[in-house]
Amino acid sequence: MLSRVAASFYWLSRYIERSDGMLRMLKINYASSQDTVQEFTWEPVIRIFSGRDEDEDESAKLENNSRAVLKYMVIGKSNSNSILNIITLARENARGVQEHIPKDLWQCLNEYYHAVKDPRLEKSLLRDDPISVLDVLIKQVMLYYGTVEITMERGEGRSFMNIGKYLERAIQSVDILDAKFGSVSDNPDLLTDTSYWKHLLLSLGGYELYLKTYREGFEASNILEQVVLNNDFPRSVIYSVNNIQRYFDRLKNDSNLDDFREMSFRIGRLQSRIKYSSVKSIEQEGLHLFLTQIRTELYGIGNSLNEHYFANS
Repeated sequence: MLSRVAASFYWLSRYIERSDGMLRMLKINYASSQDTVQEFTWEPVIRIFSGRDEDEDESAKLENNSRAVLKYMVIGKSNSNSILNIITLARENARGVQEHIPKDLWQCLNEYYHAVKDPRLEKSLLRDDPISVLDVLIKQVMLYYGTVEITMERGEGRSFMNIGKYLERAIQSVDILDAKFGSVSDNPDLLTDTSYWKHLLLSLGGYELYLKTYREGFEASNILEQVVLNNDFPRSVIYSVNNIQRYFDRLKNDSNLDDFREMSFRIGRLQSRIKYSSVKSIEQEGLHLFLTQIRTELYGIGNSLNEHYFANS
C-alpha cells in the first residue's frame, strides 16, 4: 500500500474518533452545566479538545457561556479542532482514498459532513435544545462505525484505520483522566462528589459497566482501574493499546521487517507498562506522572508510524 494511502486511512479514522469523543464530552458537560449547583467551568474541555495553545484565553473569552462554548467547539471556524474542521479534514482524507473504500462508507461520511455543515445547526445550538443536536451528530458517528464494520475489506487499509482509531481513543482517555483527577487535586471536595465521577464515566461511555462491576459506589481508585486497566472496557487505555498491537501485527511482511520490529517494540513496551501496573503502583508513582509517560509513549508511536510508514506525510 502507498504511504500516502495508508496515512489517509489512519488520519481519517483519528479525526472521526476525535469527533466522537468530543461530542460525547460536550453532551455530558452541557447536561452537567445545567444541573450542577456548584460553579461550573468548561476550561478542562476546551483545554483537552480545542487544540490551541491559548486555550486559557479562549476559555476566559467564552466566560463559561455553555452555548457559546458549544458553538466554538462544534462549528467554530477559528478553532482548528472544532467538529466542523476535523470532519472536513476527515472527508478530504477519504476523498484521497475514495477508490479504496466502499461507496456506502463514502456516502455515510458525506452525510456526516453535510450534517455538520447544515446552516440550521448554529440556530439549533444557540436557541433550541443542544442535546438533541449533539445526539444527531453522535448517531452519524455510530452509523459511520457500523458501515465500516460491515463494508470495509479486512486488509491493510482497515488495519491502519483501526490503529488510528485506538491511538486517538487512548490519548483521549489519558487526557480526560489527567484533567479530571487534576481538578480533584485542586479541589479535594470533588473526591466525594458523586455527580462529578458519574459525569466522567458518562463522557467515556463507562457508567453502566461501572455500576455492574463495582457495588460500593463511586471511588476514585475504581474509576482509575476501569479507565486504565480494564481489558473489557472499550475505552480503557489497555484495551486501546491491545488493539493497536493487534492491528499492527497484521502489517508485518518481508519487505518491512526492520521498521516493523522497531514499531512492535515500542507498542509492546507500552503494553507491558500498563499491563503490569496496578492502581496501587500507579498511585505510588503519581497518577499525573504515569499518565504523562503513557501520553508520551502514545505520541511516540504516532511519530514512528509517520516516520516509517507514512513517509513523514
